[in-house]
Amino acid sequence: MTPDVSELTRRSVLVGTSALAVGCVDGGSDDGSSAEDGSGADTGNEDAGGSDGSQSETDVSNDSGTDGGASEDAESDGSDETDTSENDNPARGEIHGMGDLTLTSTAFDDGERMPEKYGYDAENVNPPLEIENVPEGAETLALVVDDPDAVEPAGKVWDHWIVWNIPPETTTIPEGWEPETATEGINDFDEVGYGGPSPPDTEHRYRFKLFALDTRLDLSAETDAEALGAAMEGHVLDRTQLDGTYPA
Repeated sequence: MTPDVSELTRRSVLVGTSALAVGCVDGGSDDGSSAEDGSGADTGNEDAGGSDGSQSETDVSNDSGTDGGASEDAESDGSDETDTSENDNPARGEIHGMGDLTLTSTAFDDGERMPEKYGYDAENVNPPLEIENVPEGAETLALVVDDPDAVEPAGKVWDHWIVWNIPPETTTIPEGWEPETATEGINDFDEVGYGGPSPPDTEHRYRFKLFALDTRLDLSAETDAEALGAAMEGHVLDRTQLDGTYPA
């Protein structure tokens, strides 16, 4: 049978129209893909730009848990090393209580001014001290009194009083104490025993630092704060600090 020409022509038109429609759809899809691809590229660029540009903001907070955490760990390690170098000797530096051990005075409150009579050029007697909450297992107590504000005028932290082998059951150190069951070392006045505040310039802060130790120390009376701290290293069960100020 001979095909009907008009039928063939109609089919050709339909096929051509379908092909054209498919091409348009494909072209639109390609354009969409390009747009999507472009959008993806832009997103990638934004991500890359955001990552680079916001390193000090977003990435820092993210890095806190990842690379930044490592950096913080490194900084922490550095500061730990610094703290360790400052605190290798327990007798040195500031003390932030480890436990319940407390040291107070009936003569002045923590951070307040000490009465004049405790100064080196006055009566030069130690203020009364009260001790509480000595930890179980403590064999002895040690006391270091120093002046961190002396660094500028004297070039060093000035040691005023060091005492060790204080019985752990001690609850009161009386004013003008002359210990019979403990040992006093040498202070920076080159004297054994207590040397009161004597700031040469302005009001200074004085730190009364108490340590609970798990051992008894075998030290001579010529021992200074540096040597006492070295002997205490590794034996501190608890520590605390009481501050007092004294005017020039």
